[in-house]
Amino acid sequence: MDLFSDEGYDSVEHGQRLFLVASGFFITFEGGEGAGKSTQIERLAKRMRAKKYDVLVTREPGGSPGAEAVRHVLLSGAAEPFGPKMEALLFAAARSDHVEQVIRPAVERGSIVLCDRFIDSSRVYQGVTGGLDPAFMETLEEVAINGMVPDMTLVFDIDPAEGLRRATARRGANDGPDRFEKETLDIHRRRREAFLAIAAAEPGRCIVVDASADPDTVENVVTAAVFAALETMTPAEQRQTAPA
Repeated sequence: MDLFSDEGYDSVEHGQRLFLVASGFFITFEGGEGAGKSTQIERLAKRMRAKKYDVLVTREPGGSPGAEAVRHVLLSGAAEPFGPKMEALLFAAARSDHVEQVIRPAVERGSIVLCDRFIDSSRVYQGVTGGLDPAFMETLEEVAINGMVPDMTLVFDIDPAEGLRRATARRGANDGPDRFEKETLDIHRRRREAFLAIAAAEPGRCIVVDASADPDTVENVVTAAVFAALETMTPAEQRQTAPA
């Protein structure tokens, strides 16, 4: 089976014929607060669409109607009094809906899915700094994703103090920190270490990106890594039909 289809399809949103990746490709963006994930997702999506790839950008918590309903509860801190286990269950419920309603259908039709946060954020935020039992988190993850493991994860690494400074700067004058931004610097440092530990343990999936560099430099690193991965998916005899 060819990994790229040059038949394409008519995109109502973009008004052009797009290339489909026959096996789909699922990329997640992970890291601490203020690391610039959202900015880099939009930049990568723009570059990929310019090359006529079919790209879906989504986020967690959220991304589907059911999951978006849970997003406010989580980020507002309304679930915080019930403890990290309740938060983990809510994240898992939102993720399951997101996977089945949005991510899996997109990947199965051959789209490239770019997701702002996914399983690694739960592993770090609720598992490591939430103190939840690893076996509980593993079981919850298995149920929530039902086999939908990312093909690639970009871990945006930045000193937590700088990340929080950036997060504060990007907020409006009347907006306060969300449920997770407001936590102590020590907790944010532990999260950084946990993300790096995941990347070290799963080098085949994870790539660490220095998020302290300027946005253009980070964009070039991200773009090079992603397009290199897509190139390896393309059989040599088919590369002339893949987007250039």
